[in-house]
Amino acid sequence: MVVVIAGGSGFLGRLLARRMRKDGHRVITLTRQSGVPDAITWRPDGTAGTLAKDLEGTDAVVNLAGENLAAGRWTEARKQALVTSRLLPTRTLASAINACPTPPRVFVSGSAVGYYGARSDEPVTEATPPGTDFLARICVDWEQEARAVNTLRTRLAIVRTGIVLSKDGGALQKMLLPFKLGMGATLGSGEQYFPWIHVDDWVSMVMWMIQHDAASGPFNAAAPEPVTNHTFTRTLGRVLGRPALLKAPAFAMRLAAGEMADMVLHGQRVMPARAGQLGFQFTHRALEPALRSLQL
Repeated sequence: MVVVIAGGSGFLGRLLARRMRKDGHRVITLTRQSGVPDAITWRPDGTAGTLAKDLEGTDAVVNLAGENLAAGRWTEARKQALVTSRLLPTRTLASAINACPTPPRVFVSGSAVGYYGARSDEPVTEATPPGTDFLARICVDWEQEARAVNTLRTRLAIVRTGIVLSKDGGALQKMLLPFKLGMGATLGSGEQYFPWIHVDDWVSMVMWMIQHDAASGPFNAAAPEPVTNHTFTRTLGRVLGRPALLKAPAFAMRLAAGEMADMVLHGQRVMPARAGQLGFQFTHRALEPALRSLQL
């Protein structure tokens, strides 16, 4: 297969590209820089531009474009950047795919479990309606841009990603040093759910979505056994052989990080219902063996 990845230089995009190349597929990344090997230069400004000719005849497009949600305090300017860095690239890709005489057969577009908003301990499936907070609104609008693809010609699958566990990037990598120093802490009440997924399962699920013709619509990329933040904290401390007895009060987190703190103070008990119904098999279902497999 020939697969085009937007966001291919990011944490998850790099890992997906590496796995696909290992399996013998040709991977082309989209970049704003010129002269990058195995890459196409693009302008994700919301218009198709000349991108259609580059996507013509490819097998799949994977859209992982978007600025890191946790890279800085959510000022109004930062929030606008988080929105536009998702909506405009998705609009560009959908427009370019629709302009192809022979379009890619599948478009896998990113989203996040933040789509559901704060849900306490309510089990959340793909049928659960969206929330109304900032993250939920981003996800709703992000997915709506992807749905502009002509699905009579290109199958659309949306990956609502949870917290991807890897020692090479993402949230877990940032946690490792304080936990190893014995400063691991339960966040807020600790009762909020932590919708995790092992990085290998995330990569496998996206590849399955590309290859499985019945995989259309939204899919929750989260392990089938979610845990609370308190359980996650204790489990990670146990795997690292370090105490994890501290607590980070919600008011202190909001004072330090502002609205961005709500990402971890509000959780979702996410269940991968549709992937399970269509036969996707998780390798890592339980948290502790999943963490140990990462050789932290």
